[in-house]
Amino acid sequence: MLAGTLVLFFITLGDRRGVLARRVALVTALATVTACVMALPAEEVLFEGAYRVDGFSQILKLFLSVGLFFALLAAGGLQDIPSDFRPEFYLFTILGGFGLVTLVSCVDLLTMVVALQMASFPLYLLVPLRREREGQRAQMESAAKYIMFGIAANGIMLFGLSYLYGLTGTTALAGVMHQIRGVAESPLALAGLALTCCGLFYKLAVFPFHFWTPDVYEGSSHESAAIISSLPKLGAVAVLARLTALATPENPRFALLLAVLATASMFYGNLAALVQTDLKRLLGFSGIAHAGHTVVGLVALDSDGRAAALYYLFAYLFMILASFLVVCRVSTDGRNVGLSELAGLHRRSPLLAWTLLLAVFGLAGVPPLAGFIGKLALLKAALAKGWLWLVVLTVINSAIAIYYYLLMVREAFFKDATPEAPRIGLDAATQLLCVLLMVAILALGVFPGRLLAFLSVVG
Repeated sequence: MLAGTLVLFFITLGDRRGVLARRVALVTALATVTACVMALPAEEVLFEGAYRVDGFSQILKLFLSVGLFFALLAAGGLQDIPSDFRPEFYLFTILGGFGLVTLVSCVDLLTMVVALQMASFPLYLLVPLRREREGQRAQMESAAKYIMFGIAANGIMLFGLSYLYGLTGTTALAGVMHQIRGVAESPLALAGLALTCCGLFYKLAVFPFHFWTPDVYEGSSHESAAIISSLPKLGAVAVLARLTALATPENPRFALLLAVLATASMFYGNLAALVQTDLKRLLGFSGIAHAGHTVVGLVALDSDGRAAALYYLFAYLFMILASFLVVCRVSTDGRNVGLSELAGLHRRSPLLAWTLLLAVFGLAGVPPLAGFIGKLALLKAALAKGWLWLVVLTVINSAIAIYYYLLMVREAFFKDATPEAPRIGLDAATQLLCVLLMVAILALGVFPGRLLAFLSVVG
């Protein structure tokens, strides 16, 4: 990935080299997938204990690299990004991906912070790359919100890390975990852990760190929104899984905090999504609700809960990429897509319609798709620790979400397109990507056992 980033940097020095940059980025992402597969069984501790290669990190790197490759395939021609800036889009995407695959191996608080910034700042720069149109400058406001909220969340996180360091005298995660056991119930330890998680809640779009989400989705290009909505969430949950391991399952106050945040995220995201007409804003509020679902697994504060949260994010990665692929192809000129513009999609492009159907049914938790198994694993982990009221509220929110997902299905399959709506032609790469995403959503739902068992062991 570093080699690909270096090549892309030199490509950006020239003019109108978007096609070449796309090819280099795709080759880099595919080579990264291959390297992750080859290195899947590797185990090693590097840099004096600051960087760990193990089963946990390697499975996350594999899914991150596959998600990166799919996101680049979905990007297509970048209709809404000026040709002069397209090489920069690929440079920032690969650089952000490098930060994420580094982040999941960091087991020292300092290297974790550095990797998190390396993953964040390139993605901040993707948002203002969108083309300016008459009466449309939302990308500048979105970029400002994204950066300012990110800086504020990082400051809060660093403040929390200073508490953890002050209590334990070390930045090594293993050392912090060992030293904090004796003071885990102290207000200072709880405050330090909660503040540290804030920066990651921002990445995951958990309430109340969610305010940037719908505006950034709406203001950025479809391709940028697809990347921002998927890959950073997986990296955030990976670090949250390591940090929540600092709290014991018998720690009721921290678990209660997570449960309250999860409930608020689910209700806010789902209720706000009910009234949305812009498809990207709808997916943004839906993402807030799904962040709440993910935190439900972390409430258990054990390996099963962390495994369920990671599995759910693996499933969400493919479902949200499939949803944004449909948005990218329905919007032929890069403009935002309204819910009504899905009308007649089953006739305009049957393959896109079926891709959307599996994606939204998966997000809604319809069996036997990946979203159903993910939610079932989350509820099982929370219920095993006695969180009955949280399980009931999660089920209620899943029922609420079905309504606006069915609105998308109704538009795509049961409404007729307007006479001026053209048929949507798909190139070979898009057709292949649709099939791969549908297979992934089905496979994770039908064959979840081995992956969940593996995540429970390594998590």
